[in-house]
Amino acid sequence: MGVDLRQVVAGVLTLTMFVMLGNMIKRDHFDSVEGKFPGARDVEFDSEKVSEQGLVNFSKKNTNGPWMEGGLEPKPCWKESNFDEVESKGFVTFSLTNGPEYHVSQIADAVVVARYIGATLVLPDIRGSKPGDERKFEEIYDVEKFVKSLVGVVKVVKGLPKDVSIRDVAVVKVPNRVSEDHIAEQIEPVFRTNSIIRLATFFPSVNMRKTTKTSASDSVACLAMFGTLELQPEVNEVVDSMIERLRTLSRKSDGRFIAVDLRVDILDKKGCRGSSATGTKSCFSAQEIAIFLRKIGFGKDTTIYLTQPRWDESLDVLKDIFPKTYTKESILPADKKAKFLESEDSEFEKVIDFYMCSQSDVFVPAISGLFYANVAGKRIASGKTQILVPADISGTSASVTSHFSPYISKKNHMAHSCFC
Repeated sequence: MGVDLRQVVAGVLTLTMFVMLGNMIKRDHFDSVEGKFPGARDVEFDSEKVSEQGLVNFSKKNTNGPWMEGGLEPKPCWKESNFDEVESKGFVTFSLTNGPEYHVSQIADAVVVARYIGATLVLPDIRGSKPGDERKFEEIYDVEKFVKSLVGVVKVVKGLPKDVSIRDVAVVKVPNRVSEDHIAEQIEPVFRTNSIIRLATFFPSVNMRKTTKTSASDSVACLAMFGTLELQPEVNEVVDSMIERLRTLSRKSDGRFIAVDLRVDILDKKGCRGSSATGTKSCFSAQEIAIFLRKIGFGKDTTIYLTQPRWDESLDVLKDIFPKTYTKESILPADKKAKFLESEDSEFEKVIDFYMCSQSDVFVPAISGLFYANVAGKRIASGKTQILVPADISGTSASVTSHFSPYISKKNHMAHSCFC
């Protein structure tokens, strides 16, 4: 039987049209996926496609996945020499609470308030979620670095004078990212009356987006958030040793690893699971994260660090696809487990997770919230901009460029205002 050449050509054209149509549908899906959590007006948790030229510089080595080359660390826009020293007339006290993702914001608000009202800042203590769970600032952070970084901005002392009674201290509620207007209207009058105030920061929204409004305190806030807190040597050594362990396990990926903020207790909370049919999700499970990472191109030899405190059987599906998946208990140095892992206080674990996610080659937030927002800020400050927001992907694969955090692709995180 003879073959009609016209039929062959028509068949090829028809097949080509179906392929093109399929690609168009798939791209429309990727571009429309928002993956937003409840309260999305406060948290940027949608993904954004960006051009693979300019913003994205992928590794040219065969490194088992779509790894980006590390970016240059940006330079701070603020200069300490621009701050005029102010005379201290009273004291501002406060505590750091709820974990390091809150600490950076609480520090920024306290420094801004103390600077504006001309008060001496009292070194904060650190309080956990349980009653009586208290630590000294120096148990986690570097006191010398903190005090030195604020020279000429605010005076810092380790405690209140001995003759000051706790009854003399007025408690003032402070909204996160406090404005100068709020300080002038709500805080300064109380300070002028009492001269000693205690700040209690609250978070009306988890909003770290850049704003168009500017004020004289912006540079102070930038310095306080990104230039004051460093881990004290022992804690920093633990984080460094865990990172080095993961890099050793990642030889096939040129020493690179992914950090995923995934905690089973939050996944299991009521209202955490959303419907992908609506284009929204409140968080992503271990299985969903595994599928997402495979579809955007990460190979089975990819090394993954999870913020989950202890291994849970629900994570087995992730380990089946990515065998090199670890939690703290398997990579923490044995001689440090008693202090950093097996104590009743989880503050050390929170700090380890925050800094592991800040320093990994790729960060994937399976959970929205302030942890994601402030890890993103710290990564922007250090030039580590590969933050990938997960999504349910139809089809067998997707471009990694479709899933960059808008904090990176749109440059709408407040950290972009602090670095040049």
